[in-house]
Amino acid sequence: MSLAQRLRAALADGARRDPALLAGDDVTNLMAAEQRLRSAAVLIAVTDRAEPGVLLTRRSETLRSHAGQVAFPGGRVDPGDADVIAAALREADEEIGLPPAAVEVVGTVGLFRTVTGFEITPVVGVVPPDLPLLPHDAEVAALFEVPLAHLLDPANHRLSTVEWRGAQRTFYEIPWVGERIWGATAAMIVNLGRRLGWGS
Repeated sequence: MSLAQRLRAALADGARRDPALLAGDDVTNLMAAEQRLRSAAVLIAVTDRAEPGVLLTRRSETLRSHAGQVAFPGGRVDPGDADVIAAALREADEEIGLPPAAVEVVGTVGLFRTVTGFEITPVVGVVPPDLPLLPHDAEVAALFEVPLAHLLDPANHRLSTVEWRGAQRTFYEIPWVGERIWGATAAMIVNLGRRLGWGS
């Protein structure tokens, strides 16, 4: 069975086992009641290796929002996008030069709602290893790969708490060599691990 087939089967099984939203579902309580959620999508690009990895970016320090943070390729769903999958593929092409044709989409994880007003669909896809990718300098400061097993291991999921807008906010952090994976990106990884059931 190929990696894509294994991921597709595990996602489908996990959705049947627990169809509810996972980590991050409760953060909507921190948003203003009248705030409308904006649709966004990210690509969780899993490399097709004997030991699969996940492609992550570190955002440029010059960006207006989330500067310097580790993230999946992704962004807002544009009016011209056919759906959230098309949006995730377009953003990955624009940000890191990943051709949509190189991605075998296997499914999505539950919606992730953020305190900044976004409703994000994580799209899972399998990509060939060692593609000659070209990150967009204005948006991406670094592109790197982290072993999937490391990301999904619950032993690497650390909880931290800060005060944000007068309320206590708890978020995940996942350590990696020289990088801090935290916030929505880390929580979506935790969701993926729970949905797949591979890290437990």
